[in-house]
Amino acid sequence: MSSTERGPWHLVFRDEHLLVVNKPPGIPVQPDRTGDACLLQPVQNDFPEYAMGSPHRIDRPVSGLVVFTLDAAALRDMDSLFREQQVMKKYLAVVEGRPGEQGSLVHRLAHAGGSRKAAVTGPGQGKQVQLHYRMVKAGERYTLLEVEPQGGAYHQIRAQLAAAGLPIKGDVKYGARRGEKDRSIALHAWRLQFRHPATGDQLCLEAPVPANGIWMALQAAR
Repeated sequence: MSSTERGPWHLVFRDEHLLVVNKPPGIPVQPDRTGDACLLQPVQNDFPEYAMGSPHRIDRPVSGLVVFTLDAAALRDMDSLFREQQVMKKYLAVVEGRPGEQGSLVHRLAHAGGSRKAAVTGPGQGKQVQLHYRMVKAGERYTLLEVEPQGGAYHQIRAQLAAAGLPIKGDVKYGARRGEKDRSIALHAWRLQFRHPATGDQLCLEAPVPANGIWMALQAAR
């Protein structure tokens, strides 16, 4: 295991089957419609001997842990683990407002077509999802939450927190007061826990938050 920096990302874990990195905000994991540089390409360039697979993604403005696979069997198995929700995912989010110490949110969400947003829907529509949160630190204007989503819907964390009156800092798409200059949002894929598909070992991987501004101010008390 290593925290060595390689280009625009940090290596968190690597063996002969998996590679896990800490993605900075602002870079898409895979090529998208913008044609901008993505994370997959420099990772593949650094490990040209492998056929890199990408079993999951986090949103472009989000930072944190991203898993890549190094062989076809690992890709198939990790796809299955993510699809069957056998990967525990925890995020850190800086939100506007102040919720209770902990709680759960339940919504039905649907992908709102051309708007590239998720929308809360009525009974019998969309997909029912749940989100658990715990307050880590409260500031004067913002609150740091630890968030665990269940359900895996498009933009789930962003949409559910916004629907609860807790938009993520910088996420103007979901109601934040103002955006960030670098178009990032204060959402970080902090921890992944799962059973290694080849070895059976239980992995618990964590990635430090971006070393800037609001993260440092609120993270200091964790």
